[in-house]
Amino acid sequence: MASEFNLSDFFSLPATEQAKAFETLYDRFEPALYRYVYSKVKKKEVCEEIVQEIFLALWAKRETLVINTSVEAWLFGAAKNKILTFMKSRSVRERYAADFVLYASERVDNSSEELLHLKDLYKTIEESLSGLPKHYQTAFRLSRMQHEPTQRIAERMKISPRTVENYISAALKHLRLSLDRVMLVLILFKMLLPW
Repeated sequence: MASEFNLSDFFSLPATEQAKAFETLYDRFEPALYRYVYSKVKKKEVCEEIVQEIFLALWAKRETLVINTSVEAWLFGAAKNKILTFMKSRSVRERYAADFVLYASERVDNSSEELLHLKDLYKTIEESLSGLPKHYQTAFRLSRMQHEPTQRIAERMKISPRTVENYISAALKHLRLSLDRVMLVLILFKMLLPW
């Protein structure tokens, strides 16, 4: 199919052909894009999430997106931007997490309190997950909490593996935003206390 149309113009295809063309595009570029992202971030879950977000953005913006280069160049440019964003946010999170751990270790060395914090974190995750549609929750819990492979989840939920990956990616993004807010509150709390 890829040889039948210009990849940079495939969004101008009739709606009935766009999904098949997009699937062909995904199959053609996803492996190379995955390898590129993985070579930079070295974390499978993060890599999968970044690649999924790129293709989701491409599909979501298909009617308004103007690609002045090739689709391949756009995909790898988007990957580069996502990687840079990830690296910056990871650096900030690691710096604040290290500060918080240092702060907490100076203030608390009680394992029962640590267990309470862990339970609070679990409760926060559960509360955040409860705000998602049930099928997102199911896919996320099976994947991340019960460590089920994507294919088995797809069979169990009677959906495609790609849909499972999309549900997990959306759930991870939702959790990341929720936990970032919690971390921000903790950091502000730390800054405002006069200890």
